[in-house]
Amino acid sequence: MDLSFHRVALVGKYHESVSGAIVESARAVIAEIGAYLLGLGCEVVLEKQTAENTGLTDFPALDVHEIGEDCDLCVVVGGDGTMLGVGRQLARYGTPLIGINQGRLGFITDISIEQYREVLPLMLAGEFEEDHRSLMLGRIMREGQCVFEAHAMNDVVVNRGSASGMVELKVEVDGHFVANHRADGIIVATPTGSTAYSLSAGGPLLHPLVPAWVLVPIAPHTLSNRPIVLADPVEIAIEIVAGRDASASFDMQSVTSLHHGDRILVRSSEFRVRFLHPRGWTYFDTLREKLHWNAGGTGS
Repeated sequence: MDLSFHRVALVGKYHESVSGAIVESARAVIAEIGAYLLGLGCEVVLEKQTAENTGLTDFPALDVHEIGEDCDLCVVVGGDGTMLGVGRQLARYGTPLIGINQGRLGFITDISIEQYREVLPLMLAGEFEEDHRSLMLGRIMREGQCVFEAHAMNDVVVNRGSASGMVELKVEVDGHFVANHRADGIIVATPTGSTAYSLSAGGPLLHPLVPAWVLVPIAPHTLSNRPIVLADPVEIAIEIVAGRDASASFDMQSVTSLHHGDRILVRSSEFRVRFLHPRGWTYFDTLREKLHWNAGGTGS
């Protein structure tokens, strides 16, 4: 078989505490896919934490940095949370990613576990659609100093404390004052993140090719505070004006507490994530399947 990718890394679901039965299931699936890739002629490695958490020793283990440096392709087995964590780290290396969905919804891990034997040989031979996704870089500024920094593929979210009332947030875009929002929080989402928390909070869907972000208040006190779509080259600043125990999260995976006067600065990252999909894939196929839209038909 003439392969476009030779050294392939496998990453499995490990970001959350799971039962022994689920770990064993993940172990079996990853071992099966690894053996299948070997049979196709690939050199297969495991991501280090995947190897440690599954106990698999059949393949060499590399950390994510080494995968970015040494591998042609990364196959992620799990849900969107697993893909988010790995995708952010591999973006700087330009490593392409294929997602096999072992989770529930799977907007960015779009190949079902039942389909991988049918789909992977064609993709490994170069039959695929390539899809680039933007990243955000968020910084927490406190008294003029950066105290926390993280990338996000989906969203940066500022939330009120679980036991407190609303927060008041001052929002600026490129240094221009927009408004003070009194709300449960606010979401800055990429097009990829427009199908995540932003959608649940009433935000619009953004096509991945649109160079934009969406700013979505969470349960705003003033109903005229509506979601707004912004060009992604801008810098968004969110300042904590009032409220207790507020926090900022990045893709719901990195979380840090906030103080009064902290400023959350969000701008576009220089890195982009490379997703590979089966030939013929479109974003609208994903929306139709995951959101259960009417597929149409021959009406009378």
